[in-house]
Amino acid sequence: MELNEIAVKFAIAGAPAVIRPHGEGHINLTYYVETDKGAKYILQKINNKLFADVAALMRNIELVTSHIAKKNAAEKKQSTCLTIVMTKDGKPFYDNGGEFYRMYDYIDDAIAYQSVSDPALFYESAVAFGAFQNYLSDFDASQLTEVLPDFHNTRKRFSDFKASLKADKAGRAASVKEEIDFVLSREKYCDRIVSMLKSGEIPLRVTHNDTKLNNVMIDAKTGKARAVIDLDTVMPGCSGYDFGDSIRFGCNSGAEDEPDLSKVYFKFDLFESYSKGYLSTLKNITKAEKAQLAFCAILMTYECGMRFLADHLDGDVYFRTKRENHNLDRARTQFKLVSDMEKQLDKMEKLIESL
Repeated sequence: MELNEIAVKFAIAGAPAVIRPHGEGHINLTYYVETDKGAKYILQKINNKLFADVAALMRNIELVTSHIAKKNAAEKKQSTCLTIVMTKDGKPFYDNGGEFYRMYDYIDDAIAYQSVSDPALFYESAVAFGAFQNYLSDFDASQLTEVLPDFHNTRKRFSDFKASLKADKAGRAASVKEEIDFVLSREKYCDRIVSMLKSGEIPLRVTHNDTKLNNVMIDAKTGKARAVIDLDTVMPGCSGYDFGDSIRFGCNSGAEDEPDLSKVYFKFDLFESYSKGYLSTLKNITKAEKAQLAFCAILMTYECGMRFLADHLDGDVYFRTKRENHNLDRARTQFKLVSDMEKQLDKMEKLIESL
């Protein structure tokens, strides 16, 4: 079935006049659709190899977007997240013989920036993700399906790492002993947040789980955040996961796979900017949650590095690589950031406490 035939299965205004590839995402296939009546949409073919339960995936997104939409309507403001376009028979996705498609309203005159080139943009992403958390603070996160089970279960990630180390499928363990020791010596990090969630010391929240700058649409004219996008990994978890992953991504002076570690360091000024933006809009946060935010920046960076190193040991089977030792370079970058943040943890915690 052609894309224009797929598009007309949805409740769109007019007939498709333009359909072209859109964006820089690597998971789903994304297309821009414009009709003969000037209506604009985003059409996506869902990667159901990664997201096997498409119905649960779309139910998560429906629940979250409808909750936020009600809050936006009550405040008489434009949408701050994605708006699903239903199929003509009222479903959130279309099944084309085992290929699954969905559609959203296109967010016009807005940009998804790929890197933190301007601290003001990073601040705006923090404002957006803080507001996202705030809108969902009264949402029962247990309603959501874990479409990627144990995604941030750090204890499980550590167990998986040890299994990869024991198997040593690619015969690389002997050459990365320093990096292995880095992971093993920080095992104590793995249980803190998992245990606090289990005990109820911190509440179960809706987490976005991919809080990079490019998942916030920034208004092209005002430079202000418009909407949070890419809700595929919305799941129950700890609010600190989202905060920590933003810091991991945005406060790195270098690229995620920078082989020259002299170019990699933790940018505290960006941490300060993000923290201020995030907490300016996230008002419904408990004292216990707030106290863990700085640690979660370390935890998410450590977890990511551990996953890169495990994949290196496995022979590069999960993360796409473009050169020899690519995953090892990625792991080393994360571990350098962890080391830098560990040295500044007191300073990070005092800043957050003051906000």
